[in-house]
Amino acid sequence: MKLAILSTAPKSYSTQRLRQAAIERGHNVKVLNTLRFSIELREGEPDLFFRSKQLSEYDAVMPRIGASITYYGTAVVRQFEQMDVYTPNTAAGISNSRDKLRSLQILSRHDIGIPHTTFVRDRKDVLPAIKRIGGAPVIIKILEGTQGIGVILAETTKVAEAIIETLQTAKQNVLIQRFIAESKGRDIRAFVVGDHVVAAMRRVAQGDEFRSNVHRGGRAEPVTLTPEYEQAAVRAAQIMGLRVAGVDMLEADDGPMIMEVNSSPGLEGIETATELDVAGAIIEYMEQRLKFTEIDIRQRLTVSKGYGVADLMIPEGSDLVGKPINESGLYDKDIAILNLHRGTSIISNPKGTRVLEANDKLLCYGRLDSMRDMVPKKQRKRRRITAAALDPHLIDELEPRP
Repeated sequence: MKLAILSTAPKSYSTQRLRQAAIERGHNVKVLNTLRFSIELREGEPDLFFRSKQLSEYDAVMPRIGASITYYGTAVVRQFEQMDVYTPNTAAGISNSRDKLRSLQILSRHDIGIPHTTFVRDRKDVLPAIKRIGGAPVIIKILEGTQGIGVILAETTKVAEAIIETLQTAKQNVLIQRFIAESKGRDIRAFVVGDHVVAAMRRVAQGDEFRSNVHRGGRAEPVTLTPEYEQAAVRAAQIMGLRVAGVDMLEADDGPMIMEVNSSPGLEGIETATELDVAGAIIEYMEQRLKFTEIDIRQRLTVSKGYGVADLMIPEGSDLVGKPINESGLYDKDIAILNLHRGTSIISNPKGTRVLEANDKLLCYGRLDSMRDMVPKKQRKRRRITAAALDPHLIDELEPRP
């Protein structure tokens, strides 16, 4: 395998360990500065230049994209994808995870624990937002902070207001998040590679510090995850579209709460704490997946006129409930089921003998005219609003109109 590691820090621990692990396994590996690429776009011929020379062919690329170069770095990764070079972390996955708001928006539509979070812009909305998430203390985060930078614990509502106003004046967008008191000063970092957690550590803050990041003096210790925590970590990485990720979780009374999914997790802390060869696990996974490049299924499958991809749901009372797929009539309508989502389980390429159940969600490819009537209608959700969460100025807006 000819492998390129994209990194602006060739001497960093993570870059060196990945390079060493690839060499030990007999691969040809180069560390390439992400900022020295030029993207070449012509009809039918996406190409890359490195240091002003046409890039030679590579089998795979391992992105190590820092927060400060997200836009350019993801553009380079996207170009490799267009050239059918395998990458475990796609440009879309990196972009999804890098923005804290975007990542939580994506996770929020899935059955996976996240801290109650709100995002506001107008100063008048700050107090109602804090009330909705349970009141002070709250965590305030800037959207693209890393290593604990831009994460603040506000003990009172007045302090929270002052901090948010200051950050917004400095043109920083901020999230307001419920403080998980039972997990104060500690979290779990699970290192996901493919479908497995290959290493995990608990990070514990020192002294009065509530942030447990190792970069802020936190202590790291190896931990064996329960199936619940391991499944949450793997699902979070997959939902983000990442095959290599560091998933940070809080240990809440209600179970794991996903705090962040990192697309370029550092290796030094996790390898030191666990004494495991995480870099080797990454390289071995890339070896296995080399011939299976990540593709945007909706982009690829909607090229044919009249055909496309759609999410369908089997409602209660449907004629399809209780029928095997091969007797459902979907094949006759030119509809193929790619994935069947049932509860928290995903069944890929389900067999024709699989019996459909109410509330099954199907990812299908087929004739759009045939699927149109099966797409579930969007329904407005009834929201429970408590008196404590109401802004008196908004009560008139909540009254039903004649």
